[in-house]
Amino acid sequence: MSERKGFGLWTLTFLVVANMVGAGVFTTSGFTLQSLGSPYLVLAAWAVGGLIALAGAASYGQLIRMMPESGGEYLFLSRAAHPLVGFVAGWVSLIAGFTGAIAFAATALESYAMPATLRPDWLPVNTVAVLAVVVGAVFHGFKSQVGAIFQNIAVVLKLVLLGSFIVAAAVMLPIDSWVGGSKAVSVTASSLPVAFAGALVWISLSYSGFNAAVYIAEESRNLKKTVPRSLIIGASIVMVLYLLLNAVFVCAPPYEIVAGKEDVAAVAAEWIGGHKLATFVRVIISIALFTSVSSMMMAAPRVYRKMADDGMLPKLLAGGGDAPRVAVMAQAVLATLFIMISSLQGLLSYLGLTLSLCAAFSVGCLFLPSVRCQPYIHISSLLPILYLVSTLGAAVIMTYGEPIQLIATALTVVVGVMAYFIAKRNS
Repeated sequence: MSERKGFGLWTLTFLVVANMVGAGVFTTSGFTLQSLGSPYLVLAAWAVGGLIALAGAASYGQLIRMMPESGGEYLFLSRAAHPLVGFVAGWVSLIAGFTGAIAFAATALESYAMPATLRPDWLPVNTVAVLAVVVGAVFHGFKSQVGAIFQNIAVVLKLVLLGSFIVAAAVMLPIDSWVGGSKAVSVTASSLPVAFAGALVWISLSYSGFNAAVYIAEESRNLKKTVPRSLIIGASIVMVLYLLLNAVFVCAPPYEIVAGKEDVAAVAAEWIGGHKLATFVRVIISIALFTSVSSMMMAAPRVYRKMADDGMLPKLLAGGGDAPRVAVMAQAVLATLFIMISSLQGLLSYLGLTLSLCAAFSVGCLFLPSVRCQPYIHISSLLPILYLVSTLGAAVIMTYGEPIQLIATALTVVVGVMAYFIAKRNS
């Protein structure tokens, strides 16, 4: 793509923000508060998760400078490790990173925009979720620049509305509410590390979109500068936003009001400002979740097109011209199937663990001889090592406490390996 037509810094930054600010931040904190027992530990977990995400963003910036192509984890692991490993990473992106995440965001959108108490009897369950996927597919399957303009406007609107909610909460609540609202519930010292690690895995799902710009890197202007900067700027904006939002969600209301609630944002808003503020927040979150669905419908088909170009998926998915229309339509169908068979809470741990491990293995490419151009003991290694140790450590501690979480992840990988050999046989 020419320099004139490529995506610029703010389009890529808004893509990162839209991918990150999805269902996780509006559904995770009630469960996290119940697990950790203290609102301040919840905020600490979000702060630690943000620092890990920034380390990951910097690491992906190094990767994209060394392998300046679109494709994300599939590209990095295929080129640096082995085509089998790359295919499995692409498969994980297909199943968990995009299809599962789109379904998660769309299902959460419906729970906020059309809760069971408001849905008319004639409207089937999941209608709103499927409609969000279809609209996103129409915009991003038509023309790349049209989809980008639509995405940028939606993200700016989302940030303005979320900022308005934070200001409204700060104005409505007296200062002592922020330190005396949600009381801590004791958690045993032996179980706290496992609970904190589990919280980090859940929270990592909310931060997982920090790498979104690498999926469309070849369509950007001045790739080696623009893409890394967009990752850092986007992750920084989102970290600050998440800390402010969670201060509202878990610090102000009483513990028993928000602990364990999947629509924690709306519950907190109703406690703070009554039904009107809760309705306003539901509208804001619905818009935010729609932009998340839209951004993933923009990024995901680029991975499938790259895999199709390499002969790892049917060549049909590489078609569509400027916008990968066939891949967009295929993604819409897969996401719709996931919406029909999945539950919101059931997807949370699976997505968090699977995507964390996939991202960690991608960052690990920086230490392979085929990629490494600096000595191993070098300042450029510090942030990738921090990301790897933190992400893998949290995953190990979490699965030690809940080993069943590994089953779905392992099954996804096994099926991906089988699909690789089928693709190789048919190529």
